[in-house]
Amino acid sequence: MFRGTHLTRLDDKGRLKMPAEFKRVIDENFSAQFYITSWDGRSAKVYPMQAWEEIERKLAALPEMHKTKQKFLERTSYYGQVVDFDGQGRLLMPSILRESANLKGEVAVMGNLKHLVVRNAEELRKAVAEPFTEEDETILSGLGI
Repeated sequence: MFRGTHLTRLDDKGRLKMPAEFKRVIDENFSAQFYITSWDGRSAKVYPMQAWEEIERKLAALPEMHKTKQKFLERTSYYGQVVDFDGQGRLLMPSILRESANLKGEVAVMGNLKHLVVRNAEELRKAVAEPFTEEDETILSGLGI
């Protein structure tokens, strides 16, 4: 499982140096191949290929004309790219995502259980400053959290 957040930088070519803690989890549990995509263009979702293939199996079981499946695949294919670690443990972030999610300079790499999320660090700081709403708290309570 991926947990926590680590700040790092993208280099001038858009390569992400994987934080050591996440690199250790990957080395122990996954291959060096990833599917990097987004659902909305505001952040990059970095899936170890095994985790992404699990999602693909679930999608393949749905009817071909399922509207939400089509919408999801359209977006994740638009932003998506298969990427391997380079010799120095870096991942080249897709250029379309670097542009749409403003991924340059300082970025935050966040654990999200089965995948990682990469966001512009300043934009993340602003987002987490927003408090939980009463509705959020009610929903979490209903989930037993």
